[in-house]
Amino acid sequence: MTSSDYWDAETARHYDDTSGFMFEPAVLDPAVDFLAGLAGDGAALEFAVGTGRVAIPLMDRGVRVAGIELSQPMADRLHEKRADLPVVVGDMATTTAPGSFSLVYVVWNSIGNLRTQAEQVACFRNAARHLEPGGRFVVELWVPAIRRFPPGQAAVPFHVGRRHAGFDTYDLATQQGTSHHYRRHADGTVTYGASNFRYIWPAECDLMAQLAGLELESRHADWTGAPFTSDSESHVSVWRQPA
Repeated sequence: MTSSDYWDAETARHYDDTSGFMFEPAVLDPAVDFLAGLAGDGAALEFAVGTGRVAIPLMDRGVRVAGIELSQPMADRLHEKRADLPVVVGDMATTTAPGSFSLVYVVWNSIGNLRTQAEQVACFRNAARHLEPGGRFVVELWVPAIRRFPPGQAAVPFHVGRRHAGFDTYDLATQQGTSHHYRRHADGTVTYGASNFRYIWPAECDLMAQLAGLELESRHADWTGAPFTSDSESHVSVWRQPA
């Protein structure tokens, strides 16, 4: 078991509903387009596959997709929707899936669920272990928003909507953080939940990739291919296994 938080049965049951904005076509379709283009005729492996938000539509495109998922309840929820998508239950730092892949990917900041640098390095090495020569490892990750901290401020908002407000708190010395979620339900009640992470800078990701024998191929600000700049709040990075 890694240092990742564990998504229990209650969380898995409500995950798709409470994360509805992640399933919106404007959010999801560019990611699926991007990944399908990289996978080509090969197979794809998703680390932290969850309930299949990306894996299922990618499979619907004709890509052979497998997953690794720490939470058995999340994998069960996925299989309620798509029973023929193989999932190995385990952590993305050390768990292996059968076969080799032209594409390994981890989306929506999930690599940060590994809360030590050593585990994150192991995740890159695990991706490389699964890749065919010339295959690619893709990570979608936010850029830590610590520049938005004025003196004395304790948290940075990352989503403020009608039904959900989310704030991140950071320990700048350890690169540890916590996401705080406040959700308003139809009956007017508000619930609170939290998840923990370790944030990674883009340059640190490149060093982890280098340690795993991977080479940076491209970096964009988002799935549409927008240029990555010093003002970008997220990045989609692609590393390649040498042929």
